[in-house]
Amino acid sequence: MKIGLCIPTADDGTGTGAPSWSHIAAQARRAEDGGIDSLWIFDHLIHRPVSGPEEGYHEAATMLAALAAVTERVELGTLVFATSFRAPAVLAKIAATVDAIAGGRVILGIGCGWHEPEYRAFGFPFDHRVGRFDEALQVISPLVRGARVTFEGRWNTVADAVLLPPPVRRIPILIASKGERMLQLTARYADQWNAAWFGHPNDRFHGRVADLRKALNAAGRDPATLEVTVGLMLDPDSSAGRSGRPETLPPDPAVMAGAFAEWAALGVGHVQVRCDDLDDRVIDAVLEARRRFVG
Repeated sequence: MKIGLCIPTADDGTGTGAPSWSHIAAQARRAEDGGIDSLWIFDHLIHRPVSGPEEGYHEAATMLAALAAVTERVELGTLVFATSFRAPAVLAKIAATVDAIAGGRVILGIGCGWHEPEYRAFGFPFDHRVGRFDEALQVISPLVRGARVTFEGRWNTVADAVLLPPPVRRIPILIASKGERMLQLTARYADQWNAAWFGHPNDRFHGRVADLRKALNAAGRDPATLEVTVGLMLDPDSSAGRSGRPETLPPDPAVMAGAFAEWAALGVGHVQVRCDDLDDRVIDAVLEARRRFVG
């Protein structure tokens, strides 16, 4: 099982500002040098909670390209690009370009989006998100696999679209999904599926997997052809003997390594570890947990 790390690119909500590029690059290099398998970033434009300060994010496609240029080995993924924020063919073009910069290390994580305030703030429609996502997949999926696409839908139209230069390889598509229609699209188009956020395996996760298998069976697809990935949440305020927020892990190498083993035993192929207060101490704890898990 691969162990990935989410790199924060957002303001923490305190008004101190989003982390600088030099800070993000240093965290990425530290994680890569320590043996992490993958690095992940989020795609948001702004976050406006019901209460509390708003948060701003560095733009995800730009940040992914920058990470591709300063890393050498790790896979690079998004959790996840909201297909609503970019024209589907343009998103496919971005993915192919970043993958070329990275030398074939990109995982194209996509979803339909969920945070309505950022849609309103930046002028994107929030209606029919799953329908729009369905259309986007019919454009993105063949393009990143090197095909030409002509498509006319309700919200998207392309005429003989093609990626030139062509993709350097077949770019894997990851879809984050849980609803029935989204799982149907996952079964049809995805190479990887993501469920989040968890600590140890629990009934919520098992229910999600059961729903996924129903969708795969309905599509006539072998479950072994879809890699399961899981986002794991760390809470630095918790400890090995005291739980923090529900369904989180403490940044304790022994506890994390044990959780990795539990997820691997369920057939999970990749986990993405998230800590919103990521610092060198937490990165080193994740790396040590990975070393213990790998043995």
